[in-house]
Amino acid sequence: MLSVWALEGIPEITTGVDLVEIIATAAADTLEDGDIVVVTSKVVSKAEGRFVRADDREDAITAESVRVVARREGPSGHVTRIVENRLGIIAAAAGVDASNTPEGTVLLLPEDPDRSARQLASGLRARLGVRVGVLVSDTLGRAWREGQTDHAIGAGGVRVFEDLRGTTDAEGRPLAVTMPCVADELCAAADLVKGKVGRRPVAVVRGRGDLVGDLELPGARSIVRPSERDMFRLGADEAYAEGFAAGRAGGEPLGDSGRQPARSST
Repeated sequence: MLSVWALEGIPEITTGVDLVEIIATAAADTLEDGDIVVVTSKVVSKAEGRFVRADDREDAITAESVRVVARREGPSGHVTRIVENRLGIIAAAAGVDASNTPEGTVLLLPEDPDRSARQLASGLRARLGVRVGVLVSDTLGRAWREGQTDHAIGAGGVRVFEDLRGTTDAEGRPLAVTMPCVADELCAAADLVKGKVGRRPVAVVRGRGDLVGDLELPGARSIVRPSERDMFRLGADEAYAEGFAAGRAGGEPLGDSGRQPARSST
């Protein structure tokens, strides 16, 4: 049976606080071996002092971006940028957060979420004497679907995938590609009890102790698909514009529509 609950009594997090102590106190002897603690990235960033001065949030987004995947202008004229940030995560605004921060500042994602998760897991294991795992979560959109869900951006002592490749389904058919990203699923489940405005940034998931292991397990960075296997590196408009420019540079004749004529396969 899977149980998920939010920890109560987490105070406002400030730079330099002992996040391990805060979580351990809030858990109050309730954690058991095999529990998975899911921590919202914002409180990790606050504890790590990831505030930067930014009178213009757009400048901070630019600084955190590696490449632009897509840009879209909304009805109000505001431009949304979907970018790859320095962590390899594809996200709106590079994960830069301007909510609940001091005036004139924005909050960046943790510098190394996997390292942060490992440190929290190690600290909680030492402080409480229980073998727990830790996931650091952040809210992201999904291609092809409206709305957002929480995903894992950091993992410490948790298997992020449940690799079923090579096994068989209930009918005995071989599973060739089935590899659920259980870290993302656990973060989404935890968000159901944490909520977005309830000031409950930490949740506990119990019932998947089989996923808890050594701190040296691959972190959430391993979830990011390598660029050579990414079939959607650009938005549709951006991909068309890039192809159009490449065709013009190559001297290809253009049809009346301005599109490249179809090439023969023979």
